[in-house]
Amino acid sequence: MKKNYFLLALLIAVTSIYAQDEASVSVVKNQFKINMLFPGFVYEHGLSEKNTLYSEVALGVGYQYNSYHNDGNFFISPLITEQFRHYYNLEKRAAKGKRTAFNSGNYIAGQAMYNFKSISTNDEYGSYAPSFTLGAVWGLQRTYKGKFNLEFSVGPGVNFDKYDTEFVPVGSFTLGWVLGK
Repeated sequence: MKKNYFLLALLIAVTSIYAQDEASVSVVKNQFKINMLFPGFVYEHGLSEKNTLYSEVALGVGYQYNSYHNDGNFFISPLITEQFRHYYNLEKRAAKGKRTAFNSGNYIAGQAMYNFKSISTNDEYGSYAPSFTLGAVWGLQRTYKGKFNLEFSVGPGVNFDKYDTEFVPVGSFTLGWVLGK
């Protein structure tokens, strides 16, 4: 009789662990993050098991070279980024025992970014105009113990401003923390 109770308890424990693993394979419904490298705030909303809408408000850093002065200048501008992300490897990571919490996985995304006018403009080096960029990116997001968050993305894009339309590389790298539960 004790043997049957032990087997029943073991079966319930294994089933509940398996159910928790299955639940952890989907993206988080609501996630807030703070970026420290380029100061900003992020909200990521889960739309389905593998898709999210990512919204970020931050300060971006850029570099412009001026051939006339044979010199360059770094600049800082506020930006807004929106991405529709599809996380494609959550099950594979979970099956290997890797972390999937807080949307730790690889993704592909369509991206739209608006860069406002620079707040550190030096007109001697060039004119900085607001711009709008559309792109497609591949990226990865990892959230470690202590909710430390790392993100990297890269891909091709098209930038539009009042002077020009051009193909540009699109990329980002952020370090920060997940806020909340």
